[in-house]
Amino acid sequence: MAAAGAPDGMEETGMDTEAETVATEAPARSLNCVEAEAAAGAAAEDSSAARGSLQPAPAQPPGDPAAQASVSNGEDAGGGAGRELVDLKIIWNKTKHDVKFPLDSTGSELKQKIHSITGLPPAMQKVMYKGLVPEDKTLREIKVTSGAKIMVVGSTINDVLAVNTPKDAAQQDAKAEENKKEPLCRQKQHRKVLDKGKPEDVMPSVKGAQERLPAVPLSGMYNKSGGKVRLTFKLEQDQLWIGTKERTEKLPMGSIKNVVSEPIEGHEDYHMMAFQLGPTEASYYWVYWVPTQYVDAIKDTVLGKWQYF
Repeated sequence: MAAAGAPDGMEETGMDTEAETVATEAPARSLNCVEAEAAAGAAAEDSSAARGSLQPAPAQPPGDPAAQASVSNGEDAGGGAGRELVDLKIIWNKTKHDVKFPLDSTGSELKQKIHSITGLPPAMQKVMYKGLVPEDKTLREIKVTSGAKIMVVGSTINDVLAVNTPKDAAQQDAKAEENKKEPLCRQKQHRKVLDKGKPEDVMPSVKGAQERLPAVPLSGMYNKSGGKVRLTFKLEQDQLWIGTKERTEKLPMGSIKNVVSEPIEGHEDYHMMAFQLGPTEASYYWVYWVPTQYVDAIKDTVLGKWQYF
């Protein structure tokens, strides 16, 4: 029977197209329970992987070597970048400190570094490298080399405050009394040595000059008995060696109570000098014909500028 509403011998418009569409599309088949669970699990895994790809990488924990590989240990921090450094051994109070320090820094800057290490105020420091280190010169200028030993002598503020004030007053009175006496070079005990005249092998003097201690011992001088004597300043051991023909006395500089000197009349470019080894003048060790240009350097090296604070 022909479809209603369609004339005999004619097909309804669109029937062939609809038939082709139905034929080419596979009919949807319902999934059983097992297949449904497997499909749901796969979808969940795809979703989890997508979320994981969007999360940032975890931060490295503290202390991880990789995280700290580019961090400096700070040893050369603070002015060392781009400057030539030298390795120094700073020795104070029998303790050694290994540091790196810019070669073009001054003695004053070195004292600041020592202050940061030891706690010694710069004004209380006596810094020695082949004599006292000048505050206004660089380490390069005084020819400091890598591996050099820098000796530091000084007292903390607490040590200075503990000094017995009445004792200081007594020492000042003694010095004032000494100034009232006749010049030392005129006293009989010294005349017998000075009358021998200037030694032929005494070191040359430079009147009106102040120089650092030489690298060699001071020699050619007389002691109180008229024998030859030499002075060797062992800065690394913080010792003064007093050598004669018979023996060498090795004195810790801290054991020397005072150093006094006076120009020799008629030879003002030379001094007579005494090292006080005990509590009284009887302990003075006298040395005659000390070149004047080294007098201040000897006093500063043995006593240190910090004694005046």
